[in-house]
Amino acid sequence: MKVRESKQVVRRRPSTSWRRRITPYLFIAPNLLIFLTFIIWPAFRGFYISFFDSMDGSNFIYVGTANYEAIFSDPLVATVAKNTTTYVVFYMLISTLLSLAFAIFINEQRFARNFFRAIIFLPVMLSPVVVGLIWNDVLDRKVGPLNTLLEMAGGGSPGWLVEPTLGMIAVIFVGIWVHLGFYTIILLAGLQGIDRSLFEAAAIDGATRWQITTKITLPLLKPTTLIIIILATIHGFQSFDFIYTLTGGGPLGATTLIVQYIYDRAFQTPIQYGLGSAAGVILFMIIFAFTALNFLIGRRKEAV
Repeated sequence: MKVRESKQVVRRRPSTSWRRRITPYLFIAPNLLIFLTFIIWPAFRGFYISFFDSMDGSNFIYVGTANYEAIFSDPLVATVAKNTTTYVVFYMLISTLLSLAFAIFINEQRFARNFFRAIIFLPVMLSPVVVGLIWNDVLDRKVGPLNTLLEMAGGGSPGWLVEPTLGMIAVIFVGIWVHLGFYTIILLAGLQGIDRSLFEAAAIDGATRWQITTKITLPLLKPTTLIIIILATIHGFQSFDFIYTLTGGGPLGATTLIVQYIYDRAFQTPIQYGLGSAAGVILFMIIFAFTALNFLIGRRKEAV
């Protein structure tokens, strides 16, 4: 009897081992299915459609690389590229610097840390479309609260949404306002992961707050800061929804970025699904190149 029981135990082990191996994959299968269905498949489909021309989304005519040639020969692309570059550069730099400053400030608070953390994260929880509508009212030239306060202070009433330069400034400001809390929370988590004994030892040695920040805090935050730079760059290139409800790409196309260019080509008359898909592929390549470049530069600095 004992021999038979031992044989049965030996036979059951492979099935138990097989179940343990497959169980983790069963847990991630639903999310993986959603990711493949709504991310990977549309990406490949968009790349495929970029080689076709369609006016209705059902009948496609193969045109090869004509859509890509049309994009690079479109005179509007130069303006869109300039606007996008301006927005991404200023948005990324200012967001990174402000999130660092706010993270360091909040981390030094002892009693109101959770309060400041909640306040700065609040805009992140708002819908970008709602954000655009709110700031559209705030920045209104005639009845906006901001211009009302400026007039009371003798500063006039700037046309935030009707002048090209001011329109870009307004869009950058709102974009930073939306995502600043998200970046700050990430950097705050990085700060709290730094050993406090390093700061205490530096303070005992007579280091000033500026020296502690520049010689200890910032160098140890480099990996987290690199993540913020990458995220801010991606968010900058992908900005669309709040800009569309805030300025609609105006005034005079001054805030039309690459995502709105894709939207206008794919869904505005005349509809050009192939052209919009080709522009989406170009956007993906740009984001991938910037992300890879930032990652390689960050890894090289860490190695040194």
